[in-house]
Amino acid sequence: MKILAIDTATEACSVALNNGTEQFQEFEICPQQHSQRLLPMVDSVLKQAKMSLSDLDLLAFGRGPGSFTGVRIATGMIQGLALGTGLKVAGVSTLAAMAVEAASISQNTLIACATDARMGEVYFAVYQVKEGSCQQVIEEQVCPPDVAARLLTDYVNQHAYTFVPAGTGWQAYEVLGAL
Repeated sequence: MKILAIDTATEACSVALNNGTEQFQEFEICPQQHSQRLLPMVDSVLKQAKMSLSDLDLLAFGRGPGSFTGVRIATGMIQGLALGTGLKVAGVSTLAAMAVEAASISQNTLIACATDARMGEVYFAVYQVKEGSCQQVIEEQVCPPDVAARLLTDYVNQHAYTFVPAGTGWQAYEVLGAL
């Protein structure tokens, strides 16, 4: 299956294309420039893969949680591409995507995802890695960092797991960074 995916829910802007055998990607930290960078990145990835939009089977986008404006940019862009091509669309959790990436490095553990939601809160979820797949064990939510720390600590203590942190929340809030 040939899939083009975009994500603008964080400070990063990313585009990836999987043509069934190879992956092509563009990634750039560009706060407040997503709307200017996204289409050129899509074009670049398509050129790298020597494909056009009509060659694709599916469009995917990061549905958040994340920056309200960033999520709207990705949603609007994907809607426009889908309308123009007739392709189906799949929304992907930004936190779940982070967990899958972290799971490729660390197997059979917990992946605790926390991104800075600003105003003293984080977007938070925890995933358990089992046999190469990530299963959510603490639901996605927006909460104060101390609540995320308590939820994670309780789960880790109850189930005797270790965890791998993923996302910007760990650096943004001391209570999380101390875990």
